Amino acid sequence: MTRHGKNCTAGAVYTYHEKKKDTAASGYGTQNVRLSRDAVKDFDCCCLSLQPCKDPVVTPDGYLYEKEAILEYILHQKKEIARQMKAYEKQKKEKRTELEELSRAAEDAKVKGFLAKEMSIVSKPLNPFDHKSGDPQPGPSSAEEAKQLPSFWIPSLTPEAKASVVRKPDRCVYCPMSGRPLKLQDLTPVRFTLLDPAVDRVGLINRQDRYVCAVTRDMLGNSVPCAVLRPSGAVVTLECVERLLKKDMVDPVNGEKLREDDIIVLQRGGTGFAGSGVCLEAKKSRPVMQA
Repeated sequence: MTRHGKNCTAGAVYTYHEKKKDTAASGYGTQNVRLSRDAVKDFDCCCLSLQPCKDPVVTPDGYLYEKEAILEYILHQKKEIARQMKAYEKQKKEKRTELEELSRAAEDAKVKGFLAKEMSIVSKPLNPFDHKSGDPQPGPSSAEEAKQLPSFWIPSLTPEAKASVVRKPDRCVYCPMSGRPLKLQDLTPVRFTLLDPAVDRVGLINRQDRYVCAVTRDMLGNSVPCAVLRPSGAVVTLECVERLLKKDMVDPVNGEKLREDDIIVLQRGGTGFAGSGVCLEAKKSRPVMQA
């Protein structure tokens, strides 16, 4: 399309290109952006640091983390929960003290009211010229008092901001990816099988093909569904699990018996294709002007 066609103002149709261009320039309307392959992490990268794992562990939901990163995350969450719990206990103590003071003030008011009634029983000489002993003087009505504005410059009438209510924190630590409860004992160590054991870690990061299946020696990547065997921590392809392992349900690395929950399907990264099962569209919601 030529430049004249993109910036044509003589046409009667508001084109899609003009709409996108005006939306980006105005700051209104929701914008959608298709992510590329470079914006998606690899299958062997940590979900927190987004870097290839040196000491990987996997959750029961199949999310891979660097052991140091996930332990630091759990420790940080526990410290935050302890801080919130301390603030909650302090708030409970202050409320308890406030209720005790209110109950004490109510008891004092009852005692004073009782003494006032007892003192009123004693007969006193009435002075007709004293308004205190007679009927009360007419004062402003409640409607007139409601119309009067408060004096905000008087310290006793200055409005105060109430303290925010601290809710009781949840003591459970949740997985940052799945949102499910996460415990330290739920983490399973993962042992990838290297394609070339002679390559050091720096050279391993620079290579695109790094790991293979522990049984079939097939190449592992974002496009290959794979699983982690809990007893040994070995990573195998799902094709190997369906065709070989589910017949005997025995771990081929250490020979231990397998259960269904011992086969953890590893969450893969994206491949850039729409059929990879990963959402590759970023959406930014902004205000919308409607007629």
